Amino acid sequence: MQNIKNIIFDYGNVIFDIDFRIAQASFQKLGITDIENFFAHKGHNQLFDDFETGAISPAAFREGIRKAAHKPELTDAQIDEAWNSLLIGTHQQNHNLLLAVKEKYRTFLLSNNNEIHYDWIINYLKTTFELNNYDDYFEKAYFSQHMKLRKPNTNIFEQVLKDNNLNPAETLFIDDSPQHIEGAKKVGLNTLLMTEKPAQLEAFLKANNII
Repeated sequence: MQNIKNIIFDYGNVIFDIDFRIAQASFQKLGITDIENFFAHKGHNQLFDDFETGAISPAAFREGIRKAAHKPELTDAQIDEAWNSLLIGTHQQNHNLLLAVKEKYRTFLLSNNNEIHYDWIINYLKTTFELNNYDDYFEKAYFSQHMKLRKPNTNIFEQVLKDNNLNPAETLFIDDSPQHIEGAKKVGLNTLLMTEKPAQLEAFLKANNII
């Protein structure tokens, strides 16, 4: 791509595999019905937005799941296991790729995340790759629960642009969610909808003339 100097990467299903269907099935086993309205890729209960913006604690999130399932006896461990079941993993080649891309562009991570998932991912990175975090792979990693903002709202993109003095015309945003792409377009970012699995990230970047 011409004139691109900066890249903002989404995390889930761009770098790291996630599967919403597994979490849907897990929540259904807990007793939650009408799962497509409660939790899906394109929309979900306000509970998840509140958790991703740090507006509620993990304890409050778990209590929300108990109420939705009508099962006050559900344990924290049962809820965390169901919620984390959508997290699959990533690939060493993507970490190598991110380092290579960072040599050519200013790179950033922008993820809608939450405290329970974040803790699981950090532990996974430590045990699988001996990594403490993503500090070496991006100029800066942004997570919604720390920012108190979330995609696709324009203010989260504006914050990243402002923090790093980025020109949106020179910045590319890559995400697998069409609604997040639309939010990024509203602030003038160049966008690419991720259409491959994370294992094909390198091929995807090559096909779009990024590397």
